[in-house]
Amino acid sequence: MTLPILVLNSQADRRLKLGHLWIYSNEVDVAKSPLKSFSMGQQALVTTNSGKPLGIALVNPNGLICGRLVSRDEKYPLNKSLLVHRIKQSLALREMAFDEPFYRLIYGDADLLPGLVVDRFGDYLVVQIASAGMELVKGEIVEALVQVLNPHGVLLANEHSARALEGLSEYTEVAYGEVPESVELVENGTRFMAPVHGGQKTGWFYDHRMNRALLQQYVQGRRVLDVFSYIGGWGVQAAVAGASEVFCVDASESATDAVLENAQLNGVADKVAAIQGKAIDVLKELIASDERFDVVVLDPPAFIKKRKDQKAGEAAYRHINELGMRLLGRDGLLVSASCSMHLGKDTLLEIVRASGRHLDRHVQIIGQGGQGPDHPIHPAIPETDYLKAVFARVYLA
Repeated sequence: MTLPILVLNSQADRRLKLGHLWIYSNEVDVAKSPLKSFSMGQQALVTTNSGKPLGIALVNPNGLICGRLVSRDEKYPLNKSLLVHRIKQSLALREMAFDEPFYRLIYGDADLLPGLVVDRFGDYLVVQIASAGMELVKGEIVEALVQVLNPHGVLLANEHSARALEGLSEYTEVAYGEVPESVELVENGTRFMAPVHGGQKTGWFYDHRMNRALLQQYVQGRRVLDVFSYIGGWGVQAAVAGASEVFCVDASESATDAVLENAQLNGVADKVAAIQGKAIDVLKELIASDERFDVVVLDPPAFIKKRKDQKAGEAAYRHINELGMRLLGRDGLLVSASCSMHLGKDTLLEIVRASGRHLDRHVQIIGQGGQGPDHPIHPAIPETDYLKAVFARVYLA
């Protein structure tokens, strides 16, 4: 394969040599390699300004991030052979970390496949493609997954906003075999049915697995409130771990219905209730009703999706943390989580601290967590390190 050449400005190769995978548009020598000469998603050989090969990248000529490396060897472009190799490498990590086949199999840049996410639900795979370059080889992606894993079905769940940045349309389709509307998974000894066709993202969020496991040691005999519960990842696991009562709150009726179904699946339906409504409204109603809980879990969607959202997003995190603390008894546990990459760990800790002081409560941090090993962090790309969970004891001193 003869590839077009993307030439970098002098000294612009330093980040790539240090391990990063991204190329910014202002790093390209547009006199030697005009970005407008590349088509969306095209593979290109990246070179230093003097012509030394650096690897092969997928190009988005219209983006601020105009290239993402998929290979550091010019002999290995992105094709089925390289995909098989990358998938096997990723699978080896997951099989080392987990006993059962339920995990994020491919995590984009961190697994050297930028723009590609694959979640595994036993014999079913759910694929999300976020780049034009990956879209161009989606047939090879499916073939490689089938070759390595021999699944019963592969679903392309490509209805997400990131695709618009690459000029891609949204769709969901079964690309191989058959994939039912919901598929089963097991996490921390608890069974769930994930709505892979119509649910959020791929149907499940594997990233908080370790944090949900940590919660289990604090819920025995306790009353738990799970806010932004989706289909009950935190709450149903808490009930299985011995919580006396669990209340799951979500704005989606289909999500709260799924909470009750998953509780039934695990034999804890008598301990789990679901409340449909906007989180802020429900929290305020519970406060007005003088409800109290031993444990409150706050796992909201990303309030800070872009840097321009920083101030408003931090205020939103502060607001829900204060509401959550007001619902704790005199000595309770708050689990405050964030999936906003732009919210630093120190900032979340400061929000928890400030919320406690505003309510005249003493806060002790008894645990902190991040994403599990199926969401490995690329050390040169801080954007791959996004998940935070703070476990805080909150009490009247």
